[in-house]
Amino acid sequence: MVKKSSRKFYITIVVFLFLIFVASYLHMTNGVFHMSVLDVVKTILRFEKNEQFDLVIFEFRLPRVVIAGLVGMGLALAGTVLQGITKNSLADPGIIGINAGASTAVVIFMFFFQVRLMDASLNSWVSILMMPIFGFVGGTIAAALIFLFAAKKRQLDMQRLILTGIAINSGFGALTMYLSLKMNASDYESAALWMAGSIYNGNWIFILSMLPWLLLFGVYVYKKAHLLDYFQLEDSQIISLGIELEKEKVKLLLASVALVSACVSVSGSIGFIGLMAPHIAKQLLGIHHRYIIPSSALIGAALLILADFIGKTVFAPAELAVGIVVSIIGIPYFLYLLVKAKD
Repeated sequence: MVKKSSRKFYITIVVFLFLIFVASYLHMTNGVFHMSVLDVVKTILRFEKNEQFDLVIFEFRLPRVVIAGLVGMGLALAGTVLQGITKNSLADPGIIGINAGASTAVVIFMFFFQVRLMDASLNSWVSILMMPIFGFVGGTIAAALIFLFAAKKRQLDMQRLILTGIAINSGFGALTMYLSLKMNASDYESAALWMAGSIYNGNWIFILSMLPWLLLFGVYVYKKAHLLDYFQLEDSQIISLGIELEKEKVKLLLASVALVSACVSVSGSIGFIGLMAPHIAKQLLGIHHRYIIPSSALIGAALLILADFIGKTVFAPAELAVGIVVSIIGIPYFLYLLVKAKD
């Protein structure tokens, strides 16, 4: 049985790595400026120097593909953790309000502080590196409010969790919209696009700002895979094993918030990846999180790279924000899960 599970896991990894490669290939070679695969290979491997190709690949397309992959991984990992600690397959950072809390904090930063930092002649790196920190504070506040109102006799009520999350999501969303409307016209345009979930203007600085968060907390989550397996048991059974249940839940929740905050600070609020990726991984591989966590990360990366490619090409020369594309896919999937859960 273990060998069979391992074989399925490795097949899943190979399949989704291949899908990531195909989606990245399509993303890199298609667009307003068309490039052949040979042009891309020569440019990346430095076989042939061409300033125009260098600009398109290294300044626009490659950072965008990398950001889509990393954000997809981060949101998928966060969703896996939330579903594990809540025992609810419908839990997702976007649906229960953590994305909204992080987004509001980042917009507050953009509204009150970013311009001042730039006016003080500080390097733009300072602003970008601070955005995940603000996102973490906002996401933590949202998560604390959700768990405060959803707790019943120190136990999470799943129905109340979803309803509270929707309310928190709406509240933070309204606050974010209010702040964005107070911005000047040019700042509002960029903020509105960012809030819809967009990575079209991603660059290497954004990648460097989020990468340490994903590496640190991604590794932490994987090391806690055995705990997520135990969390499928009744709480009394988990405590009888000597596990400090509430303490471990808080640690994993904070790790999930940190992952979401790093992603939101770069891409804006993108929902449903944290819902779909873990669910697909569980359908393919079962309940063991040492298989689910890495598989979910790759599924999330493949979904978001593909969604960004669709948003870039299908509506060309206009471009649809990746968050909208994911929602078009994710809403029917969410309704399917609701119906399945009801049955």
